[in-house]
Amino acid sequence: MDGQGPTRRTLLVASAATAGLLAASGGMAGLWRSGKALSAAAPAAAPGAAGESAGIRQVASNCNACSSKCGFIATVKDGRLWKLQGNPAHPNSKGMLCARGHGYAQIAYSSSRLTDPLKRGVDGSFSAISWEQAYSEIGKKVKDIIAADGPEALSLIEDPRPSGKYYSHRFINALGSDNYYHHSAACNLSLTSGYLSAIGATNFSADIGSTKIVVFIGRSYADGIRPSSASTLAAAKASGTKVVIVDPRMNNTSVLADQWLPINPGTDLALLLAIAHTLVVEDLYNKEFVANEAYGFEEWAASLSSYTPAWAAGVTGLDEQAIVTLAKELAAAAPKAVVENGWRGGFGCQYQNSTETARAIAAVNALLGNWNRKGGALVTSTPKIGALDADKFPALPPTPEKAGLAEFPLMDEGPGSNLIVPLYAKEGKIKAVFFYNSNAVKGYANPKSWQEALEKMELSVCIDVQMSETALLCDYVLPECSYLERDELPDLLGGKQGNACVRQKVIDLVHPNTKSCDRIYAELAEACGVGQYFSFTQEELARAQLDTLGVSYEELSQKGAIPVGSPFVYDKMPAWKTPTGKFQFSSPAHEEAGFEPLIHWVAPLVSPQGNEFRLIGGKQSIHSHQMTTSIEALMAITRDYSLERAWINAERAKELGIKDGDTVTVQNSEHSGTVRVKVTERLNPTAIWIPTHYGGSSPELKAGYGIGLGHMDFVPFMVEPGVGSAMTQEVCVTVRKVDAQ
Repeated sequence: MDGQGPTRRTLLVASAATAGLLAASGGMAGLWRSGKALSAAAPAAAPGAAGESAGIRQVASNCNACSSKCGFIATVKDGRLWKLQGNPAHPNSKGMLCARGHGYAQIAYSSSRLTDPLKRGVDGSFSAISWEQAYSEIGKKVKDIIAADGPEALSLIEDPRPSGKYYSHRFINALGSDNYYHHSAACNLSLTSGYLSAIGATNFSADIGSTKIVVFIGRSYADGIRPSSASTLAAAKASGTKVVIVDPRMNNTSVLADQWLPINPGTDLALLLAIAHTLVVEDLYNKEFVANEAYGFEEWAASLSSYTPAWAAGVTGLDEQAIVTLAKELAAAAPKAVVENGWRGGFGCQYQNSTETARAIAAVNALLGNWNRKGGALVTSTPKIGALDADKFPALPPTPEKAGLAEFPLMDEGPGSNLIVPLYAKEGKIKAVFFYNSNAVKGYANPKSWQEALEKMELSVCIDVQMSETALLCDYVLPECSYLERDELPDLLGGKQGNACVRQKVIDLVHPNTKSCDRIYAELAEACGVGQYFSFTQEELARAQLDTLGVSYEELSQKGAIPVGSPFVYDKMPAWKTPTGKFQFSSPAHEEAGFEPLIHWVAPLVSPQGNEFRLIGGKQSIHSHQMTTSIEALMAITRDYSLERAWINAERAKELGIKDGDTVTVQNSEHSGTVRVKVTERLNPTAIWIPTHYGGSSPELKAGYGIGLGHMDFVPFMVEPGVGSAMTQEVCVTVRKVDAQ
């Protein structure tokens, strides 16, 4: 390693993610099965454990390469980042760090960094301005919009991080608006909304370390890597756990799988309903759980009669007997059997039936009687910050109802559906939007629709570290320092053991005119006339929050992660925070909103016709969406292994005269683009798969500019009824070989 941070060679040699990636070719399969490839480097000791030499110091902090925010120990030499190692105390890293975690650290020294506040001119070009000018002009426009249209005309969208999710929400609430949204509509809003309907919680966890059989629906630990999850799965596999992968693509986790079910995209719900049918009809379900904990079972059980394995085989493309066998294997292993909870994967936001798919996953686990049982589905808790001093941290003013609740009555209200913002902007109902750590234009829905919406806005502000496609369309761009250059508020994690974790400043500011988000929001608030709600420092707030948990600020700063609260207790039923106080096979909220209350079959919105393919996408272990494609070391791996290629089934490729490595045109009514292809047997023939990190169109991010295809470019602007997800895989394309010139 050198003073710039982790090198490309380090990434290739030491990362769990790259090991998972290379496993696809078979070369690393043996190491993955043994679990030895999860980290080639020894886990880091706690900071200061071995002493600190002159000019060398260690800092415990959290990664920012993805939403997992894994803990690491940073070694700093003469003021520059020298190396990163996983923090053994952090529950998500457990002493390991993936490739993107190592690579994204280079953002601090990247030439793509924003260095000064920018203002967009009428010709679309940007000029540097002072912070004072930026604040003054933004503040005036905010006040004018509130005076003319009320605070409900303001909105804020973010991909939340520890400080951001506090300061962003507080800022927009202080202005009198509750139009606060996450990236969830293009990530996991269907999943969280579906689980909320069934179990009264937005997620659960699969007790993989203790289960006998686990079924993954479109999720791949080896592609969307969290080191602790990957190592737990590898250990479970080694101890005899059966691993079943349900995915149109044989993803990289398949090296740990006993069975791959190459399902037709968008039909996971049919498989789950057929499994439920088998469990009920053959009397294999847990009657005690149903009798004591469930609402609406009898009616739902009767509705399952038509969802036979034969029916599901016709819909999913899977073998009928394979469906029956899987159902019986789950029943035989119950309660140490679980359908894993997923994230984005196959149903986080992808289809018209994604919310129903989440409900069906919860229902199959209920039939197995595995809720809060060892080896089953666990509803754990997350530590909660207690009440703070109202004089120091004043209460916020009341706000109007969040936009979108009427349109999407079944959505998880917390993150909301950010797609209401472009919808309302086009109607003139929302006049201003703030983006924090969010590339909504390129990643959340059809880019042209976002562009049209922003053109109608009276004010758009982007707070980011680099010039994303969203930043390029905003009126003002405010440069945040990188995550290595700032302290943040405590991050509270749930699980079988709650934890408080912390991100801390590792290096001094590389670009002195950048600021941390807490400063930006506090200073923006002052300019907008609501500075009284931010009359405290971030450290004062962090200490006050930790005091309510009985956690020492100094100890957390030293260790980076500390257990909080009592460990999870097996065999205690979840609280079922649903309207009925039970597990819900039938949802009164769905019925009240005019939707079918029973968990039921909903077909995908579109299906390939003729020579069409369904366009599906997913993660690679070295990237997090397009945020990391500005990192040269990570993009070098992409180039070396041609990772930007689209996957096409070998039989379909032969029919079209396409060979491995050929360049093809992928096209539909929304977009057309060219890319090289990977011809493979590892993909359902009805689909073409692309990695969703590429297709960058911001020339300011040179490392990833113009490489590969942008998934969202092909996706029409759509929303899942009732929930508001982007339905990102309800899209079909044609593929043709590009003739050699």
